[in-house]
Amino acid sequence: MRILVIEDNADIVANLYGYLEPRGHQLDSAANAYAGLALAGAQSYDVIVLDIMMPGMNGMEMCRKLRNELLNSTPVLMLTARDTLQDKLTGFDSGADDYLVKPFSLAELDVRLQALVRRSRNNVLSSTTMRVGELVFNTATYRAARGGRSLNLTKTGFVLLKVLMQHAPHVATRETLEHEIWGDDRPDSDALRTHIHSLRQTLDKDESYPMLRTVPGIGFQLVTPHDAL
Repeated sequence: MRILVIEDNADIVANLYGYLEPRGHQLDSAANAYAGLALAGAQSYDVIVLDIMMPGMNGMEMCRKLRNELLNSTPVLMLTARDTLQDKLTGFDSGADDYLVKPFSLAELDVRLQALVRRSRNNVLSSTTMRVGELVFNTATYRAARGGRSLNLTKTGFVLLKVLMQHAPHVATRETLEHEIWGDDRPDSDALRTHIHSLRQTLDKDESYPMLRTVPGIGFQLVTPHDAL
């Protein structure tokens, strides 16, 4: 499993690394919710371990942002010293998938994380959320966001985005994109170029790197900084 730990207690973080890494899990960590959101938006994780009581933004606020702004559906297990029913209900309402009260057994934590990941993978075929790096697209609600920034796209823009994300990081040919938009009744003019330009302006403008890349003579692809050239 690839696990993101968001916890401001250094001793707890060290214990998690010491127990989980020897069992083959990969861990990244953040000491506050802001750093955690940045990692969750830029990387892909199997599960997130999230402490509720943190300075600044607390875990419940972060979980709401994770779900509502980043459209991130990664399973979240919350850690907290609070153990009342209302606390648990509030945690689940913010978007958490499981809840573990401190102090906790590391063995139990491991088992719960594995159960969350299995459940998530079993549901992957019915999932409506697509993800490429920091780009997410909910195909049921037609909401898309890059790094938490909402993307205002036309109907054709959403069609292009979906096909490009399905192919990423590989190239979607011009023929494939044109067929998805117009079927067999393709226009004579280079209308695709206009739609690609509009999508690129919305997706990449003012960002630190372009995601939509043109492959001359072939088509287009979505890339992240981690994709090989």
